[in-house]
Amino acid sequence: MRHIENVDLAEVAEAVGTPFYCYSVAALIRAYTMFGLAVPAGSLIAYSVKANGNLAVLTLLAEMGAGADVVSGGELKKALAAGIPAARIVFSGVGKTKAEMTLALDAGIHQFNVESEQELLALNDVAAATGKSAPVALRINPDVDAKTHAKITTGTSENKFGVPIARARGIYATAATLPGIRVVGVDVHIGSQVTALGPFEAAFARIVDLTKQLRADGHAIERLDLGGGLGVPSDPKSYGKVAARAVAGLDVQLIFEPGRALVAEAGVLVARVIYVKPGEGRTFAILDAGMNDLIRPALYDAHHDVVRVTGTGEGRGVYDLVGPVCESADVFARDYEMPALEAGDLVAFLNAGAYGAVMASAYNARPPAAEVMVQGREWSVVRPRLTDDALIAADRIPHWLGP
Repeated sequence: MRHIENVDLAEVAEAVGTPFYCYSVAALIRAYTMFGLAVPAGSLIAYSVKANGNLAVLTLLAEMGAGADVVSGGELKKALAAGIPAARIVFSGVGKTKAEMTLALDAGIHQFNVESEQELLALNDVAAATGKSAPVALRINPDVDAKTHAKITTGTSENKFGVPIARARGIYATAATLPGIRVVGVDVHIGSQVTALGPFEAAFARIVDLTKQLRADGHAIERLDLGGGLGVPSDPKSYGKVAARAVAGLDVQLIFEPGRALVAEAGVLVARVIYVKPGEGRTFAILDAGMNDLIRPALYDAHHDVVRVTGTGEGRGVYDLVGPVCESADVFARDYEMPALEAGDLVAFLNAGAYGAVMASAYNARPPAAEVMVQGREWSVVRPRLTDDALIAADRIPHWLGP
């Protein structure tokens, strides 16, 4: 694979250096369109900003009509800056501060997905003090195992997210008495990179049953936020059918929070081989991208297919693909078979558009990878790589040190 759309990755590498992320406009449009066609008409597609928060990506999705699911004040500001209307933004997350609540109330967001009784009371205080009414859905923990990696599951009783389903009716009863709270819906999210439909079906069924109970209790439940988590690869059509069957006859607005499903396959991480190092029993291909650029393999044992972009080596080789970071965990893949590699070759990590650049760090004083977007034959840097000097300049020395 040498090109993304009609852009030569080797030419981009020569211009901006490596490593760099590259996002395809065509792939983003295709993924959003397919998801929109798969879910019931009228649904709010609130893109999960944490998957990839680049303003160029957000702006493109905003132009297509997407809303946003945010988990911080910073993500809220990014979504608004990209042109996503506040009325299409939901605010999730277990640790919203009162300052973030005020920001969201002032903006006029669609709803708060509240994750604890303490948060509910704090939001009431903030809203009541300003004479506002906060639209609220409680995030319910349905105790459904998403069958994904332990570090990205969110819907079991051991997870920090949401309120236990057994306590939901009591907390909704409390919410109904609070002057700054307007109960509008129910929210659920069971995890990330979920590729089987069974866990979704089980979670949706429990939320629908709860919705019927809450309506019987007198609550005006008009929205169901069914969360995100659809993995890659996935089948949006089948997922949409599961959701539609679950809510048949319920008369609610549906909200979906896809992240990875919209952006993962639209991005690659391009890196250069620095050395090919023979070892005892294995051969290491040492790349200029490290775990500071793409932490998912080290953090989640995530797999990314890797392809050679440029190179003239003949035959195939088996490599441990590793980065330059001074950590034994800086490994992308072990015993990975691919076309023969030599120093100077370019490689690309596929499905890197989600939870790649957004989770990057400057560990080892390594400025994170640049980000590039392509459309047809055009490409543009949408986040430049910091220079070493700029990275160092962000630090401050206290007055009692130095000359």
